Amino acid sequence: MFAVIETGGKQYRVSPGTKLRVEKLGTEAGSAFVFDKVLLVAGDKEELLLGRPYVSGAKVEAKILRNARERKKIVFRYHSKTRYRKKKGHRQNFTEVEITGIHL
Repeated sequence: MFAVIETGGKQYRVSPGTKLRVEKLGTEAGSAFVFDKVLLVAGDKEELLLGRPYVSGAKVEAKILRNARERKKIVFRYHSKTRYRKKKGHRQNFTEVEITGIHL
């Protein structure tokens, strides 16, 4: 069984036991979280529920593992022949979750 959920403007294909990094959710580590924006649910026996846009009544439960920041990404702007150089760094916040169950 798997589902497709939407969070942080992105879509993820998840099944129970999957660990993934999503945009920061703003909850504490160790707590439970419910994703209610479920786009698709596929069962074990060729059954498929497709939402328009979301499947009504479907929920994906997850456990928050940790909140952290990505490794630093360098943003470097450069214009040739004009001595223009700007160097900036960026660290994106993320939440690591583990999917515990999919419910209809």
